[in-house]
Amino acid sequence: MARSNTQETISVLRHWQEDVPDDRLAHLIRDAGRVLTKSLQTKLAEHSISFGHWSFLRILWVTEGLTQRELSEQAGLMEPTTYTALKAMEANGLIERRQLNGNRKNIHIYLTQKGRDLKETLIPLAESINECAVSGIAEDDLYATRRTLLAIISNLARANE
Repeated sequence: MARSNTQETISVLRHWQEDVPDDRLAHLIRDAGRVLTKSLQTKLAEHSISFGHWSFLRILWVTEGLTQRELSEQAGLMEPTTYTALKAMEANGLIERRQLNGNRKNIHIYLTQKGRDLKETLIPLAESINECAVSGIAEDDLYATRRTLLAIISNLARANE
């Protein structure tokens, strides 16, 4: 029998509090992200949206008409993965592919009305999960966490130049 989302979250928390409280920060960040992702996946599933589709919807809500390649780059995914997701999203009536100006090489991705309408439901859902995740945490601590995570990203970007 599959463990519930709550049981998994408690297990992750216990692991960090009891087993490896001083383990590497990278592992803690990964586990925090995993728990957040799982929480969002559970809520998205209630609306028949997969977490993989969520990433593309978020991008397309900001900028429609991207090519598959541009969408892949923005999502940080390989093109074959994007192709598979877009094919499923098209079958679910969330997006449509269009050729512009007779250019057969580039296919541009647009949301359908159904895809656009999901924004009103899914954004508040994601925001509520974020609110839950940070409830009881002082604003100064949240600011310090954001600042620290951005510094980590910046440090790694410089190291990888």
